Amino acid sequence: MDQVYIPKNRRNFPIGSYVVIKSLETKQSAERPYFYNIKTIEPMKIEIIEEIFSLIDKAVKYENVIITGSFLDMGFNFNDIDIIIISNDKIDEKYIKNIIEDIIKIKTHILALSNRSLQIGLSTDPLYQMMLSKCIAKKRLIYRFKRKINYKLLDLHLLKSKSLIDSYDFINGSEKYNLTRNMIAISLFIQNKKIDKKRIDEEIKRIFNIKNIQDIKKNMLNKKVFLQRYNNFYNSLSKKIINNI
Repeated sequence: MDQVYIPKNRRNFPIGSYVVIKSLETKQSAERPYFYNIKTIEPMKIEIIEEIFSLIDKAVKYENVIITGSFLDMGFNFNDIDIIIISNDKIDEKYIKNIIEDIIKIKTHILALSNRSLQIGLSTDPLYQMMLSKCIAKKRLIYRFKRKINYKLLDLHLLKSKSLIDSYDFINGSEKYNLTRNMIAISLFIQNKKIDKKRIDEEIKRIFNIKNIQDIKKNMLNKKVFLQRYNNFYNSLSKKIINNI
């Protein structure tokens, strides 16, 4: 028999008492999520992410859950949490959104995709590649895809960015940044270059001669100069796509 030593300083157990020794049952620790291109993140955000994973665990059957977007940037300057749920079953996005927001009290944007839809998106849509270039996933991400340039599809994606030219005075800084990012991501995609947030931000600063990317997000731009550069770049990119179509 193995010897088991009980400490001398024990309450309610005088010498000679009979005791039963059992192994301590401990709560199973949560599975550590997988971090992709994230060097540091605030502990509070990790707690929020683990809570989101737990809530989705109880609500739906899924293949994977991925957190992406500005929530993963340093600081707390974000509008919502972008959540991708990978499942081959039909997911009620509004139902999941309400469950999460009721508990964590933060706005969320839910995108439910099948594995096949995600695979197609990664192959044909530059923003899908950007989303997964920096993320936290419940399970390991293993996706192999070959870039397929569908110019008709890219023309539709680029059309979104035209709204910045038409509605400059009516949209906020974050919307201006998102529309600019969309355009630059398409340009990098056509050039077969790697697409991630850092590279896109560097391209935006270079093309528009901006020192700090926050100048766009905070609406601190020279409207005339920015719009002229934006319009020229948009028209040049649009012409290239139309010619290929």
